[in-house]
Order: sequence, then structure tokens, then C-alpha cells
Amino acid sequence: MTDDLLYQIALTLIPNIGDVHAKALVNIYGNAQSIFKAKKKDLENIDGIGTVRASSIKSFDNFQSSEDEIAFIEKYKIKPLFISDKNYPQRLLNCYDSPTLLYYRGTAELNASKIIAIVGTRHNTDYGKTVCEKIIEELSQENILVVSGLALGIDTIAHKASLKNHLQTIGVLAHGLDRIYPSQNKTLAKQMTEQGGLLTEFISQTTPDKQNFPKRNRIVAGISDAVIVIETGKKGGSLITAELGNNYNKDVFAVPGRVSDSKSEGCNYLIRNNKAALINNANDLLDLMNWNAVEKPAIKKQRELFIELSPDEKLMVDILQEKGNVHIDELYFKSNLSSSAVAAALLMLEMQGIVASMPGKMYKML
Repeated sequence: MTDDLLYQIALTLIPNIGDVHAKALVNIYGNAQSIFKAKKKDLENIDGIGTVRASSIKSFDNFQSSEDEIAFIEKYKIKPLFISDKNYPQRLLNCYDSPTLLYYRGTAELNASKIIAIVGTRHNTDYGKTVCEKIIEELSQENILVVSGLALGIDTIAHKASLKNHLQTIGVLAHGLDRIYPSQNKTLAKQMTEQGGLLTEFISQTTPDKQNFPKRNRIVAGISDAVIVIETGKKGGSLITAELGNNYNKDVFAVPGRVSDSKSEGCNYLIRNNKAALINNANDLLDLMNWNAVEKPAIKKQRELFIELSPDEKLMVDILQEKGNVHIDELYFKSNLSSSAVAAALLMLEMQGIVASMPGKMYKML
């Protein structure tokens, strides 16, 4: 482990510095270590930082906690993912409050081409269990990564059904990787590290306190292409996750239930208020996500010689040539352009037959 990680962990431990502030500082200074070495006066002049936060940075001296965490990471072969790392989940980068640092233990690709979140009540009915298992079984041939929160109820059903149907599945935790909550899911969690993984933004020794769960939910929503609410009441974390999904411009879906069923009140509410599209099965999801589309063999067209590209268009081409298939969130991150500038450049490249859009907000060179 490098000195960079010591400062990256420390950055997440500074009082009064949240993910939004940390990301702004990293954009300015390039890395975590430079933030700590910056002059207080310079820090104070940064928008949103000011005197209080600058003082918190300059007075921080709890590097022992960072060293302890590095020892824990090395012992249990955990992968730390800083916001500037190439393996950081690229979909999260388009979320304004994306975690500064993630801790990951598993085998699944966090930037898989198709990722769905499945969420729901901890107190599911047989209907919810049946629908959840059926949808995942129908997705078994689709090479989709399933994300949920490892809670009892629908989360657990989704993880278990994914393992059974040979789909990789990731559990996002509201605590450190030194424990599993609820404890009933310890065996399940171990299986998931071999066919998926466990992901968290919390350091070891962090307990599953109430305030951690909404933060966990934003990762569940942000890392996915689509959020599917299977069954939920009129209040609860699933509705928070669905709302976050909408705020992050994700596709949100809900399974309807009888109007008399309290566990379907939340899903029916989302559908009634146009906060989620109605789905009955996996095929509905695939159709609405355009994941059912069969790519026709491209007709090779001779490109016009000497096409003049704008600087933004050339930057998109360079990234796509280097990386192959690229998610739009990675294009935002790699190019450091605004979302509107990226969209405009991609549109012009598509019109010229240089770039093609694919399902799941992926792009490739033709």
C-alpha cells in the first residue's frame, strides 16, 4: 500500500469534510496528500470550504486510524477504491455525493455493462418472494449484475436467487467489512464474495447505525443502471432508494400489487405518481431498458477522409479507442467535460457514423 492510501483514508475521516467537499478538493489538488499539504489560507479561499473546514483539515492528526485501516485492508485482501481510481464504479461518478473512498471484497466487475438494483421490504410476503425469484430466474441468461443491501427480506431473496441462477451479486453494506449485519446472512455474504462481492464506504469498526442506511442506499441506486422495487410499504428505505434513483437519472421500476396489500402500497404509490415504470416480469425490464435489442451486424461504411473533429469530439474518440466499450459516466470522468458537452460531442460523432450508442448507456467506436 502507498502513502496515497494513508491520506485517502484520512481525507474521509476529517470532521466537517463530506463527500462533496472532498471531491471538490481532489479536483483542485489532484490527490489527497496535496490537500493536507496545502496552505490554510489557500484552503479558506475555496468555495464551500471556508475557515472552519480549512481548520479541520490543517488540525487533523488521526493518521493512526488510517494506518490501522491499511493493516486491516492488507490482512483481509480488501480493495480500496479512491474516487480517481480507474476501477472505481464509474456510474457513481455522475452522482454529486458519490463516496470518496470505497472498500471492496469480491470478484465481480463493478463496471459491468448491465447492473440492476433490487430492493424491497424486510418483511416480504410470499407474493414478493415469488416475484423476486421469478424475475431473477428469467434474467439468468442475461449476464446482469444484481446489487442489493444484504438486508433481510427482499434483499436477501434477491442475493440468494442470484447465486442460485449463477448471476453475480453485490451487497452494499451500512457498516465496515469487519462484520456482517444481519448476522443471519454471514454464510450468504461469504458465498457472495466468491460470486459477486461486498462493498462499503465505511471503515472497519463502523457499526450499522441508523444514519448509515440512507448513505448505503445512495450507493445501491448510484452504482446501477436501474432500480427495481419488488415490494414495500408506504415508508422505508426502498422508497428512499427509488427516490435517489430518480434524482440520479436512473431508470426506476416497481412491481404492482393489490390495492388492499400494505406491502404493495409503496410500489403502487411509485407507479401512480410516475416515479417508477410498472413491470410484471423480466421481459418488461429488458424491453424498457432496451436490453432485448439484438445488435444487427454493422454495415461497414467507408469513413470520409479528413473528417475534422472538434477538440471535444477528438477527446471522446481518444477515450473510446483506448478503452473500447465505455459507459457514459466514465466518459464524463475521463474527459472532465460537462455532461452537455459530452452529449453534444457524442451526438455529432454518431451522426458522422464514428460512434454508436448501445444499451445501458454504453458507447463504442464503429
